Amino acid sequence: MLRIAVPNKGSLSEPASAMLHEAGYRQRKDRRELVLVDAENEVEFFFLRPRDIAVYVGSGKLDIGITGRDLLLDSGSQAEEIMQLGFAGSTFRYATRPGTAKDVTEFGGMTIATSFAGLVTQHLADNGVDASVVHLDGAVETAIQLGVAEIIADVVETGTTLRNAGLEIIGEPILKSEAVVIRRTGAPEDDPKVRQFLRRMQGVLVARRYVMMDYDIRVEHVEKAVALTPGLESPTVSPLHHEGWVAVRSMVPSKEAQRIMDELYELGARAILTTGIHACRL
Repeated sequence: MLRIAVPNKGSLSEPASAMLHEAGYRQRKDRRELVLVDAENEVEFFFLRPRDIAVYVGSGKLDIGITGRDLLLDSGSQAEEIMQLGFAGSTFRYATRPGTAKDVTEFGGMTIATSFAGLVTQHLADNGVDASVVHLDGAVETAIQLGVAEIIADVVETGTTLRNAGLEIIGEPILKSEAVVIRRTGAPEDDPKVRQFLRRMQGVLVARRYVMMDYDIRVEHVEKAVALTPGLESPTVSPLHHEGWVAVRSMVPSKEAQRIMDELYELGARAILTTGIHACRL
């Protein structure tokens, strides 16, 4: 069986389980369940702390896992990213009191507090900066107020929490993170079970981004219509019983569906319908 690590809690947990469910895999009904065997799909799921997943996968104990890019890089494990999953996006940045420093090149001799000590240590080394790193669990914005550090490095969404603490974001982002699928570095790339898993996950990503659009249009307007709905390869065009009309079917980006429907209507298209896509293979 393919052995897969899944986050058991936190912001990664629910979206990961939802995506796996959409991909046709069984998911646990009880949060206390730590191992789930999906015999029909020949997969065994292990529900672990997100921060530990890269360690298990990197050691070869588990085949692949779902975790955050930030957690993967912070772990220092022998694991690598093989697919982006498009959820749990975040930006990791430095912050400090106004006037302390402008960017990472001015951090020499200072102390940085963070929950991602490995990631920050590597970033400082990459920039040739000699500074101390203090590891803290949980919120780190009070570290400056309490004199533990001059700088903090943390996940930033809107920046409101930092501003309320009297801090400002400085420098370029350390990292832009999201949920990713990982495997052990150097693992065989042609594993058929892993390839099947990735195809399923890719199918979910596509199904979430696209809808199927159907419409009827006069033959003389087909070329203009299909220019609006080119599909992934080419739309399906079928003659209708009513002479001079055809039916067109094509996948279109869901975010653009309403605009495309308006433009098709102006071209003379009628019976314009959109339907959700639950699964696909490209």
